Amino acid sequence: MARRPIALVTAAVLLLEAPGIVVINAVMARFVKAQSMSLDGMDPGAMYTGTWVLGIVSGIALALCALVALLAGVRDRRPGRAGRGLLVGCAVVHGVLAAVAVGLLGWPSFAFLVVVLGLIVLTLVAYGEGHDKAAEPREGAPAAA
Repeated sequence: MARRPIALVTAAVLLLEAPGIVVINAVMARFVKAQSMSLDGMDPGAMYTGTWVLGIVSGIALALCALVALLAGVRDRRPGRAGRGLLVGCAVVHGVLAAVAVGLLGWPSFAFLVVVLGLIVLTLVAYGEGHDKAAEPREGAPAAA
């Protein structure tokens, strides 16, 4: 299996998705501010600020996930425990968003999110636990000529 291209494509897609999610949240924040929206009497300014904060934090998280996938692809080694946890969390979020998006936004959004989910999972599986163990020679085994 070609592990490196999978990880590098995953990194590229996540890196392109990061500013996209910030822009989407910026548009939503503009609508919240322009219409003075609030939920259950919450301050519209807090809603505006919260939308911006969510967008920036989500963009940073996606950029970190892209960095983990990029390092895995460049080094051709599996990510560390924290990196794998970050990628698993990103995969779970994409799965939940895909389930919500199919009802709210339609099938194209669902398809995009599922493709990204598949790339993340494929990266995790390609650099699974057996990857490092298979690359190392066993003790007592003769060296390959």
